[in-house]
This record gives sequence, C-alpha cells and structure tokens, in this order.
Amino acid sequence: MREYSFWFYLIVTAGVTYLVRMLPLVLIKKKITNRFILSFLYYIPYAVLSVMTVPAALYATGNMITAVVGLAVALVLAWYRKSLLTVAVGAVAGVLAAQAVMSFILPLV
Repeated sequence: MREYSFWFYLIVTAGVTYLVRMLPLVLIKKKITNRFILSFLYYIPYAVLSVMTVPAALYATGNMITAVVGLAVALVLAWYRKSLLTVAVGAVAGVLAAQAVMSFILPLV
C-alpha cells in the first residue's frame, strides 16, 4: 500500500507541474502588451532567485553574524559588477575572516 501512495504522489506532482507550465501556453494566444503584466513577468526570476538564495545564505554557516558578513561582502562585490567567481570567493573569504575574528575575540570576553 505504501508503494502505491509514493507513485500516486509522484504522478500528481508531475501532473501539476506540467499543467502550470502548459496552461499559459494554451490559454494565452495573443502577445502580451500590458506594461504592468510585462513588468511583473520580467521581475519574477529575480524575485524567485532572491527568495531561494538569501535564506540559504543566512543559515549556511551556522552563525548568523558570519553569514551576514559573507552576504554583505557578496552584495558589495555584486554591486560593483564583479564576476560570479569573484563574488563567491569574496563571500567565503568574508565568512572565514569573520569566523577568525570571532574566534579570537570571544575567548577574550
């Protein structure tokens, strides 16, 4: 019985995913000219990427302070339009530096 529920959930999930992708193609025949809808659709990838990335970045290190430092370094480097590799390495270096500073300061307190 348990094996059947797995396959049922898998088929339902696949069907819903297919419908979400297929329905707009079938229902919308004309070109979209509404500026509001075009603007909304333009920013969806950025919003989804932010919603998936920021929480993961804040909980990746296990310490909120070092995670915020790494995220801040990444944002500053991205603001200056550095490459993706530079941003990633800079964020890692920021986290490592923050952890080193914290490990030096916390025993003193």
